[in-house]
Amino acid sequence: MPLVTATSYRSHGCGSLTRAHVGIRVRLGGWVHRRRDLGGIVFLDLRDRAGLVQVSCDPKWTPPDVLARAASLGVENVVLVEGVVQLRPNPARDDSMGSREVEVYVSHLELVGPAVTPAIPVARKENEDLPSEELRLKHRVLDLRRPELQRNILLRHQLAQRARRTLSDLGFLEIETPILTKPTPEGARDYLVPSRVNPGEFYALPQSPQIYKQLLMVAGFDRYFQIARCFRDEDLRADRQPEFTQIDLEASFVSAEDVQAVVEQVLVDLWREAGQEVQAPFPRLAWRAAMERFGIDKPDLRFGLEIEDWSAQVAEDAAPFVRDPIAGGGRLRGIRTRDIGAISRKEIDALAALVKGAGAGGLLWAKQTGTGWEGQGVKAFGTGSLERVGGEEGDFVLGVVGKDAVTSPALHLVRTALGRRAGVPRTTHAFTWVVDFPLFEPDPETGAPVFVHHPFTSPHRDDVSFLDRDPWRCRALHYDAVYNGVELGSGSIRITDPALQQRVFGLLGVNEAESRRRFGFLLDGLASGAPPHGGFAIGFDRVAMLLAGAQSLRDVIAFPKTTTARALFEGAPVPVSDNELAALHVRLRD
Repeated sequence: MPLVTATSYRSHGCGSLTRAHVGIRVRLGGWVHRRRDLGGIVFLDLRDRAGLVQVSCDPKWTPPDVLARAASLGVENVVLVEGVVQLRPNPARDDSMGSREVEVYVSHLELVGPAVTPAIPVARKENEDLPSEELRLKHRVLDLRRPELQRNILLRHQLAQRARRTLSDLGFLEIETPILTKPTPEGARDYLVPSRVNPGEFYALPQSPQIYKQLLMVAGFDRYFQIARCFRDEDLRADRQPEFTQIDLEASFVSAEDVQAVVEQVLVDLWREAGQEVQAPFPRLAWRAAMERFGIDKPDLRFGLEIEDWSAQVAEDAAPFVRDPIAGGGRLRGIRTRDIGAISRKEIDALAALVKGAGAGGLLWAKQTGTGWEGQGVKAFGTGSLERVGGEEGDFVLGVVGKDAVTSPALHLVRTALGRRAGVPRTTHAFTWVVDFPLFEPDPETGAPVFVHHPFTSPHRDDVSFLDRDPWRCRALHYDAVYNGVELGSGSIRITDPALQQRVFGLLGVNEAESRRRFGFLLDGLASGAPPHGGFAIGFDRVAMLLAGAQSLRDVIAFPKTTTARALFEGAPVPVSDNELAALHVRLRD
């Protein structure tokens, strides 16, 4: 794919020139990246999307007026130049340039885009720190000129096209679904849009195309995909944006394994597009096993350090604050370190702070010296308990006692910190499927069932009988794709029986009248004859971030929002006038 095509203004891209072009007259257009004045000779590093090239303005071949014009240029001015490509002297070859072997002897130069002094630098010296992110987001046009961000956005484009090719080759049709839609619960708050022509009524921006893609299956399209824009009004982090993109797909007459095979093919091709080879099929891990062994449902499998249950090893000499929680239904769980070197007391204190930050009472630790155990946790564990736990010389055991809801996240943090300390290879690719999620979880305030993912997920066929008498036993036909401890996306087999869908709504506290009001169009669609179907959504921004090696989603999105959901470049959101609100039949309350 050519990065720059020929037009009436330019014949080549700056960064595309090579020794094969020597002797050719070229026309270039770009931004002045740097200017150097050396004894009457002016050198410009000219930049466009294709990269950098040096252009040389020398009295030997450059007219005086052109030379004077070049000497007056500032950085980020846009110029057109014309000249002949020549080899650069060997000592001057610059590895930072794509066209480092050549330069252009300028005979004509025209300033076409004057620029004020840039608020943030585009050209940076080696190891020079970036300006603050807030300042860069405010001046996003300048920030987007940085080669790193240009590469990221180019990679994002290539990944999107690869996904389209793969899914098209697999028989999927790209179909657009509405942006102005009906509010539906999908785990976060909707962005609401007031209707001017229907006073007092509102659209919602879609959190996902979920219901529409199910209706497309009912309509007989069989295989659908979309690179979909989605919107969620929720608290933000480095890996979240209020508007985001997902590779959305749905297929009919499929099992969970069929959908997973399609997603694996897409992910393998995306990684290959970024120059990295990964293998499918991915291993599968049951949700309960993931929580038991790793403390989280998106485990990083690039290293071991699995969580162990030591509750049965607790002896009578353990401290009461260890025995009593176990008697009350809690457990003593922990991690045994091996082959990662000695751990300092300062490191242990840092781990203890992580555990307390997760809501646990504290971290118990002891070290096997070969002649016995030593450390802060010896009295708490009890010597008898430690002897049952066992260990080799040099082993540390790090434990947390309490309910799983506390010990799992605490030990996940400990495990992650220890894995980072051990040095996880950056080139390792650990994909896995996490399956057999619970269908419901208790609401933290009321204890009533709420859906773990969304209310359209089918229960496991072996668990449907538990829906009314023991809903907590129901497994969902849901599956997450996880990569190196990062959730890449989620999917499920859907409910296709309207009566079963109504039962699930009832368990969630949505009565028949309310479910008809909110989901009648889905229930009617299912009642018209629905094939078995399921799908998946890949977090495209997140995949692009991982494959670009970026630290934040904001580094792979052209115009991102801040963590407070503000668009600093254009200054949104903004107040609007009373007249504008009145046209929408909306009035603000103090």
